[in-house]
Amino acid sequence: YLGDYAKAIEYAQQSLAIAREIKNRQGEGVALGNLGMAYLYLGDYAKAIEYAQQSLAIAREIKNRESEGTHLNNLGVALSNSGNLPAAEKTLLDSIKVLESLRAGLDDANKVSIFETQTNPYVNLQQVFIAQKKTNDALEIAERGRARAFVELLASRLAASASATTTINPPNIQQIQQIAKEQNATLVEYSIIKHQALYIWVIKPTGEITFRSVDLKSLNINLPEATEGTRVSAATGRRGFNEQDTALAEMIRGTREALGVSGDTANRQAANRPDSTPANSRIIYPKLQQSYQLLIQPIADLLPTDPNAPVIFIPHQSLFLVPFVALQDPTGQYLIEKHTILTAPAIQILQLTRQSRQKVQQVSLQNNLVVGNPIMPKIGIPPRQLEPLPGSEQEAITIAQLLNTKPITGAQATKASIVQQMLKARIIHLATHGLLNEVKRRDLPGAIALAPSGNDDGLLTSSEILDLKLNAELVVLSACNTGRGKLTGDGVLGLSRALISAGVSSIIVSLWPVPDAATGELMAEFYRQLQKKPNKAQALRQAMLMTMKMHPTPQDWAAFTLIGEAE
Repeated sequence: YLGDYAKAIEYAQQSLAIAREIKNRQGEGVALGNLGMAYLYLGDYAKAIEYAQQSLAIAREIKNRESEGTHLNNLGVALSNSGNLPAAEKTLLDSIKVLESLRAGLDDANKVSIFETQTNPYVNLQQVFIAQKKTNDALEIAERGRARAFVELLASRLAASASATTTINPPNIQQIQQIAKEQNATLVEYSIIKHQALYIWVIKPTGEITFRSVDLKSLNINLPEATEGTRVSAATGRRGFNEQDTALAEMIRGTREALGVSGDTANRQAANRPDSTPANSRIIYPKLQQSYQLLIQPIADLLPTDPNAPVIFIPHQSLFLVPFVALQDPTGQYLIEKHTILTAPAIQILQLTRQSRQKVQQVSLQNNLVVGNPIMPKIGIPPRQLEPLPGSEQEAITIAQLLNTKPITGAQATKASIVQQMLKARIIHLATHGLLNEVKRRDLPGAIALAPSGNDDGLLTSSEILDLKLNAELVVLSACNTGRGKLTGDGVLGLSRALISAGVSSIIVSLWPVPDAATGELMAEFYRQLQKKPNKAQALRQAMLMTMKMHPTPQDWAAFTLIGEAE
């Protein structure tokens, strides 16, 4: 890491000599692997290949599958750098197959955890495919390398099987095209390739696939020594490329800072920040334009011209924090003004949420559940009570009338009662505080604040939601940061993943702390629009456009995103 490869080689050779002397085959393999990596960094690919092959042979001899997968990856990179792309392709694919075999039979949490150490060969193989102009093969690998644990969990639950060994194959190109056709949507899949490039695939409803690449090395961002972006990236614990999207993460952090939403405080804001922006005025945000230029401009000509035609963004890593609806083109127009926007963690998740919706339609629940401003629970040490949200109570009253049900507020909105009613509800609307990092159970961040009762603290956590069996066609978390969580190779671990895994086909969640009054207006308008036309994505778009007129600052209307099914 310090760049002193001569010293690294010297110490690796000493280590190798000791390992051979004491007949430690595992240690010998590690030392050979380290020598191979040092020569790889020096550009001596012949030596790098030679040492990688020796370390691979030992890993196979001692039947260490994890080391075998790692050494295959390193050999693949050396072969790629030496110009032998066909051999690199085969070797990296072998690496992926070996590493995937280690995940079979694990539970969801361990699948996510082990995948954090296995992302390298997926990224490296995408580069090898693109170098050979095999853009569709690269898309298949991009899909194969994301949200696998999520896909398998959701598939096993849809099959009504709790078996952790349930497997579902990654989609091939024909299946990806079929998903775009079924969704009748334009799919946009991003892949961050180390610190070097951003790969973008656009799949039209017709099945036409277009690939574009963006050079990230040209990102003109002055990085401080330690940035929030660095922390986000490093927190994933990936081996070998913790800094792979540092500049990109820094740009996203800057985008969120420009909107005043960069913090992790997850309380819905009872006291609204004064908005000095005149209604119907338009502010230009250079950071939102910079993000548009990087993420949208390269593919703008491929997006539909009909503003009602859905565009589904499939982000990657730090891109999950991007408010796509608020990105501004060079004229200052927001992306939501031109397109109906959804997001998804992977293309294959769309296939599974569609199956969830079909299953929900067979149940035909009639109840709707609307909760607002429960008696707030206490959090932290020493315990402090979350502040009440009068605006969310009014929001619940308004929405309950629209949904022809009674709002549940205050002391009635106990966690025990609400959870029972969630099991029987078709639409669930929760207007309360969302918590991000303040609550973590089973290593899953996120919770919804409900009223405590008895020994119950009132916090409905992501891990508890994960254990529920819901038949709702829509859950709206009208609270703060409910779309955020722990960024991993498997996507975002948090409330949104838990709800979809619990059987919900469409969710609306937020990317930052939302203001009480403007959120209430946006949500009421969303349900009015939904009654006119039962398309959730179009209803959310219209609600944003209406709210924007009175609250022009994107912080007030752009936080929410729809994940899953539009219809």
